[in-house]
Amino acid sequence: MSSINASKHLITVAVGLVVAMPATSGAAQARGGQRSGKEVVAAVCSACHEKGVNGAPRIGDKKAWSQREAKGLGGLTHSALNGIRKMPAHGGNPNVSDYEIERAITYMVNQSGGHWAEPTDKASKIVPRSGESIVKAQCVNCHKEGLNGAPKIGDRAAWIPRGAHGMDALVSSAIHGHGGMPARGGMADLTDAEMRSAVIYMFNQGITVVK
Repeated sequence: MSSINASKHLITVAVGLVVAMPATSGAAQARGGQRSGKEVVAAVCSACHEKGVNGAPRIGDKKAWSQREAKGLGGLTHSALNGIRKMPAHGGNPNVSDYEIERAITYMVNQSGGHWAEPTDKASKIVPRSGESIVKAQCVNCHKEGLNGAPKIGDRAAWIPRGAHGMDALVSSAIHGHGGMPARGGMADLTDAEMRSAVIYMFNQGITVVK
């Protein structure tokens, strides 16, 4: 196959792989209808944990949080729900659910050097995160600048060859890890469907069909 025909073949494959992504509202991205850990921290926890007021471990202080991380999510949640030292129960906000407390703790731990998987609310229906939200939260860390050989978002020449074997193969590679990329891009709680959405979102950014 000549280089010209090969290029035409790859473009045809790429165009065939372009998938329309369903629109997902910001509200729908809140899993289970409850706030994310980041949202709870911004609304409640940051008042003390942002600057370490009243002895609260400051967000980003790896040494302070590593000691607390050793207690596990169960131990930290128990303290947060019941109050500890100068911190009132539920961070002083009774409207924050137990589940939201768990997510807030996980967020603060992860912002301070931890690698905890975000808790899921088994009692609520989980709404899948959009590919765009996943990419902006995690995948851009490597794919924005092309770190460790990752194809840059929007780089058509890098993404077309990767789609030559079909979207299923591309998604499977992302799920199981490939080269310098860990399984599921380092987000262990991503479902297969969410992983697929993220891959399709990045692929589509690099494949713009000119009319």
